[in-house]
Amino acid sequence: MARSATAVIKLSAIKQNYLYAKSLAAPAKAIATIKANAYGHGAIEVANALADVADAFGVACIEEAKELRDAGIKKPILLLEGFFTADELSYISENNIWCAIHHQYQLDALKQATLSQPINAWLKMDSGMHRLGFLPEEYADAFQQLAAMSQVNNIVHMSHFSSADDLTSSLTEQQTKLFIETIGDLPGEVSIANSPAVLRKAIPNRSQWVRPGIVIYGASPIDESKLEKPLAPAMTFQAKVISERTISKDESVGYNALWTADKTTKIGTVSIGYADGYPRHAKTGTPVLINGKQSQILGRVSMDMLMVDLSMFEQESCIGFDVELWGENITVNQVAECADTISYTLFCGLTRRVSKSYID
Repeated sequence: MARSATAVIKLSAIKQNYLYAKSLAAPAKAIATIKANAYGHGAIEVANALADVADAFGVACIEEAKELRDAGIKKPILLLEGFFTADELSYISENNIWCAIHHQYQLDALKQATLSQPINAWLKMDSGMHRLGFLPEEYADAFQQLAAMSQVNNIVHMSHFSSADDLTSSLTEQQTKLFIETIGDLPGEVSIANSPAVLRKAIPNRSQWVRPGIVIYGASPIDESKLEKPLAPAMTFQAKVISERTISKDESVGYNALWTADKTTKIGTVSIGYADGYPRHAKTGTPVLINGKQSQILGRVSMDMLMVDLSMFEQESCIGFDVELWGENITVNQVAECADTISYTLFCGLTRRVSKSYID
C-alpha cells in the first residue's frame, strides 16, 4: 500500500475561481498565473483545465514556459521575470512567449538579437515595490528604446502592487497614481492588478490585463469576510491515521514534549510531516478534520508524522481514518495562521512524496 499523503486537486474549482476573478475585472483580460508548478497544484494539469477560458498564462522563467509548450499548451505565456540571458530570446521569439523587460541589460541584449519574429514586450515599472522594474524617471526612455526596436512588435505597461492585501495601507493607491501618471500618453495596454487587487477591485480604469494567482487556487489573500462570494478550495491535502494509543494524564507527546495531557487522552499518529510539506511550526491546536469530525494536532510536527487528538472517537478504532489537513473543511489560511506563514508557502511547499490526483 502506498503512503497516504495525497493532494486531491479539483480542477473545476480552479476554473470557477479563475472565471470569478476575471468577472471582477471585466472587461479586462486575465492572465492565469501558474508559476511554481501552479503554486504546487500542477502546471500542466491546471493549464489544460483552463485552456478553453484563460486569456494567457504567467510563469516565472523560460523552463516553466517550455514545460507548457512541450505539453501542447498553445495560449500565450508571459515570462514574469523576463529572460535571464540573451540565448533565451530565440525560443521566446519562436514560441509566442511574452516577455517582461525590467532592466537595461535586457534592452541591450534585445537590441542586439537576431530574431525570427518580433516579440511582445511587457515593460515593467518599479512603482514602489523595489524588486524589479525601471524607476519612474527611467521609464519613458526605456519605452522609447523598445519602441525603436524592430525586435519588438507590441509593448504592454506593467507594474506590481506591494501591499494590495493590506486594506489599511495607502500604498496601493499611491502606486496606482504613480504608475498611471508615469505612463501618461504612452501607447499600449496596462497591467498592474494581482489577486488581492482583483478581489478588492483596486484596478485602474485604464487596465486591460489583470494577473490573478493565489485566488485561482481558492485561497484569499484578503479577509474572506470581505469577498462578494467565497472562493472554491481547489486542493484537499490529506493523509490517514496509522496508529492510535491512550496516554495518561501528565504524559507528553512528540519531540521536546511540547504538549502534555491534562487528562487520560486517546491520540493518533498521522502519516504526514514536514518532509511532505506540512508546516513544522504548526502549533498545538491547529485544526484537522478526522473522518468528518474536527480535531486538532498535538505537539510538534515530525518529519514524517504528526499526532492528533482522537478524544471524540473513544469507542472505535481510528486506524485508516482519513485526515484532512486543509481543503474544503479546514481552509489553508487557517493552517497558515496557526503556523505563522501564508497559504502561498504551504501550497508551494508540497514535496514529491505527496501524490497528486485530479478530479473535474
